[in-house]
Amino acid sequence: MNAELAVDLLSIKSKTTSYYIFIFFKRVFDIIVSVIGLMILLPIILIVKIAYLISGDKDSIFYTQNRIGLNGKEFKIYKFRTMVPNADELLEEILKNPLRRREYQINKKLHKDPRMTKVGKFLRETSIDELPQMLNVFKGDMAIVGNRPYLPKEKRDMGYYFDKIVETKPGITGMWQTHGRSNTTFQRRLEIESRYSDDFSIADDLTIFLRTFKVVITRDGSKNK
Repeated sequence: MNAELAVDLLSIKSKTTSYYIFIFFKRVFDIIVSVIGLMILLPIILIVKIAYLISGDKDSIFYTQNRIGLNGKEFKIYKFRTMVPNADELLEEILKNPLRRREYQINKKLHKDPRMTKVGKFLRETSIDELPQMLNVFKGDMAIVGNRPYLPKEKRDMGYYFDKIVETKPGITGMWQTHGRSNTTFQRRLEIESRYSDDFSIADDLTIFLRTFKVVITRDGSKNK
């Protein structure tokens, strides 16, 4: 074995070791934070339910949906419902408007979405709607920090970014949420998040995690989250 090949093999081994060390500490961090988050979630569930009942909405306060996870495997995500119960059916009607359809194609979201409830608007602006995802983190479907959990129907629009993004678990927060959030286009979001899959580290995860608190408090970029 020549010296150059030996150096290459040593480098690969070192990277592999570093990767698994990172994954181990990331999972420990996820479990600790998700347990704390689930304890915080319990009283919030009651408050959200009461708020919806006061508004006259008696449907479930939870919303589940299939999302794309690690290595492209789908999982069921948990969130507080922020829209009317028949939101998916209403979207089809809204997208019959050419301007709204074009907006949705570019951003995968609608500005001032008419399907949003008053309670849901507050939940989204404060990111409280994301708290039930702590259960996904505890189960191992998601991480605290990672790329956005994309919809299966968005796979085609993700193009060549798909393979790179699914190399890591989706997260409750990540590069997109802390670097523009809904003020960015879908294409820009893909560019930002593909970089996380290339350069993730413990230091970056901690930076993103801490920066999330600032974004939530200032509600930076939350208008179309």
